[in-house]
Amino acid sequence: MQIEHASMAPQDEHNAAAAHAPELTPRQIVVELDRYVIAQDEAKRAVAIALRNRWRRLHVPGGMREEITPKNIIMIGPTGVGKTEISRRLAKLAQAPFVKVEASKFTEVGYVGRDVESIIRDLVEVSHNLVREEALRRVLLQAENQAEERLLDVLLPDSAASTYTGFSTEQAETRHHTREKLRALLREGKLDDRVVEIETLKQVSTHLEILGPPGFGEVEGQLKEMFSNLMPKAKERRKLPVKDARKALITEAQEGLIEHEEIASRAVRRAEQSGIVFIDEIDKICAAPGAQRGGPDVSREGVQRDLLPLVEGCTVSTKYGPLKTDHILFIASGAFHSTKPADLMPEFQGRFPIRVELKSLTAEHFVRILTEPQNALVKQYVELLRTEGVELVFTPDAVREIAELTAEVNSRTENIGARRLHTLLEKLLEDISFAADENRGQQLEINREYVRSKLSGIAENLDLSRFIL
Repeated sequence: MQIEHASMAPQDEHNAAAAHAPELTPRQIVVELDRYVIAQDEAKRAVAIALRNRWRRLHVPGGMREEITPKNIIMIGPTGVGKTEISRRLAKLAQAPFVKVEASKFTEVGYVGRDVESIIRDLVEVSHNLVREEALRRVLLQAENQAEERLLDVLLPDSAASTYTGFSTEQAETRHHTREKLRALLREGKLDDRVVEIETLKQVSTHLEILGPPGFGEVEGQLKEMFSNLMPKAKERRKLPVKDARKALITEAQEGLIEHEEIASRAVRRAEQSGIVFIDEIDKICAAPGAQRGGPDVSREGVQRDLLPLVEGCTVSTKYGPLKTDHILFIASGAFHSTKPADLMPEFQGRFPIRVELKSLTAEHFVRILTEPQNALVKQYVELLRTEGVELVFTPDAVREIAELTAEVNSRTENIGARRLHTLLEKLLEDISFAADENRGQQLEINREYVRSKLSGIAENLDLSRFIL
C-alpha cells in the first residue's frame, strides 16, 4: 500500500488531520476521562470542549478555519489531583502528539538551560513517531509477504519463479511444489528454530562529537543524522533462527516500503493541527506579588517572554521542516500556592482564556481512586503479586482505611494528593512483596487490622511520616 504524496490539496490535508481524531462528543470525552481520573468534573468539561472545538475547526470551510485559534487552558490546583493525567489521557483519546514539559526547566535566551523552542521540536518528534508507526502498520502485510518470499529463497535456493528459466516444466513444477510445502511449514511455525543465513542492511553508527555553545544539542543531532545518511548503506550476512530472521526481514521491508519524506511532512502537519503541549509548574515562572521587577530574570518573566511567541503563534525550525504553532493547544498547570494566575505577564495570561480550578482530594476520592479506574492501584498490585502465584485480596474496610490514612497524612504534612497512595501502598505491601516467592499458591487478605498494624504508627508520628510517608 502506497502512502499518498505530499502534493495533496489544503482541504485534503485538514481532512487527513481530522481523520486521526475520533469523533467524540464532549460528553463522550468526559466519560472516557472518568475511566482513569476521579472527580475534577470542571476540568474534564473544559478539556472536552477544547478537544471538540479542534475537531469542529477542521470542519469549518475556507479561510475562517485559519482564524479560529485554540482556547488555551490554565489548570489551577495542588499536586497529585489529576492535572497531568487529564491532559495525557486527552491526547491519547485524540491520538494527538503530546509533550509534557516543566516550565522551571527553561531559562531566558542567552543563559545556560533549555531553549523554549525545544518544546516544539520535541512535539514534532513525537508526531513523527506516531505517523511513522501508522505508516509501518499500513505496509505490514506487504512487508510480511516480502519477508516470507526472501526466507523461502534462503531455505530453498533456485525455487523462485524468476529462476525457472532453463528448467523443464516438470522440474519447475517440482520446485514450485516443494516451495509451497516449505511455505506451509513456515506459516505453521515448524521451521522457527532452524538457523538460516540472511543478508540485511548494516546499521552504521556515526561516532561524531561536535563542539558547540550551550543549547547546541538540536543542531548537533541534525548534523549527526545528516552525516549518518551520507554513509553508504552496507550489507551484512547474519545467522539467525528463522523466527528472528523473519522479524529482521519484515523490519527492513517496512523501511523500504514507507515514504520517509512524506512521513516527515505529515508529522509536521499533525503537530500543527493536533499537537498538545502541557506546561507544568507554570506558577514557578510567576513573579511573586510585590517582587522587585527589572534586571535579568533568567527563569521567571524572561521565560514567559520566550514562551509568548510559541503560544501566540510563530514558526519554529525543526529537522522535519518549519512548523507553525498557531493551532497547537497549550495547557498550563500550577499549584499557585504563593502566586496566582494574575501574577503572570498580562500578555501571557491573556493567551490562556480558560481557567479551571481542580479541588483537593478527600478520603472518598481516594477510595474511588484505589478501586474504580481501569488502572486502579489496588488492581495493579493484585496483578503484580499474581505473577508470583499469590492471590491478594483487599477488603472494603482495608481500602477505606488506606484512603483515610492518606487524607490524614496529606492534611498534616505536605499535600501531594493521590501520589501519597503510592507511598502508603508500597510501605503496606513491603513484606508481602519481599516474601512473595515463599507464599506461592496462597491467598493473602489485606484487611483493616493489617493496614493499621503496618501504617497507623507511622501515620500518627508526624516526624516519622514526614520522612517515610
